[in-house]
Amino acid sequence: MYLQSSTDREIDKWFQSDATCHELYPQAIRDMARRHWTPLLVARKASGFLATEPGAKILDIGSGAGKFCLAASYYQPKLQFTGVEQRAYLVDYANAALKQTGQDNVNFINANFTQINFRQYDHFYFYNSFYENLACTEKIDKDVEHSVELFEYYSHYLCKQLYNVPKGTRLVTYHSLETEIPPDFHVVNTDVNDYLKCWIKI
Repeated sequence: MYLQSSTDREIDKWFQSDATCHELYPQAIRDMARRHWTPLLVARKASGFLATEPGAKILDIGSGAGKFCLAASYYQPKLQFTGVEQRAYLVDYANAALKQTGQDNVNFINANFTQINFRQYDHFYFYNSFYENLACTEKIDKDVEHSVELFEYYSHYLCKQLYNVPKGTRLVTYHSLETEIPPDFHVVNTDVNDYLKCWIKI
C-alpha cells in the first residue's frame, strides 16, 4: 500500500479546488483567473490525454501565471511540463507558485513562443493565448502590443510549427478558434461543452 509522504500532502492542498489553487497567487493575479487561467478540470483531462509515455515533454503555449503547468504536472507527475510566457512578471509569479508547490517536473521560460524550438517537445497545450489581440476582448494588461495583425501572425506561425511536428504528436486546445490547427491534426475527443478538444497529428 502506498503511503503519502508529508510532501505529497503539502502538494495536495493546492489542488483540491480552483479556489485553493488560486491561493498560490496574489489577488491581482487571481482576478485574471476567470478569463485567462485554465480550470483544474480542464488541466486534469488535458494532461491525461497528453500522457503518452513517462518523460514526455509538454509545452504550454502562453502559460501566463503557470496554473496549467502546475496542475497538469500534479495530475501527471511522470511528464515534463514547460510553460512559455512573454510577460516577465507572470513568469515570476509562476516560479513563485512553483516554489511553494515544490514540483520538480515543471519549468517556465520568459520568451515569446516564436523563439521556442517546437522540436524539443513531444506534445502541446494551447488555451487561446492569442485571443486577447482581438477587439472587445479582455486583455491581461497593456504591457504588450495587441492587434488583429498579431492574432493572424501568431496563428499562422503556430500552424506552421505544428505542421512540421512528427506524426503522432498530440495537441489539446481550450477555447480555440482553430485558425492555428493544420489540416493533418484530427480531433479524437471533445469535452467541456466542446471547448476542450484533443487532437492527434495523422
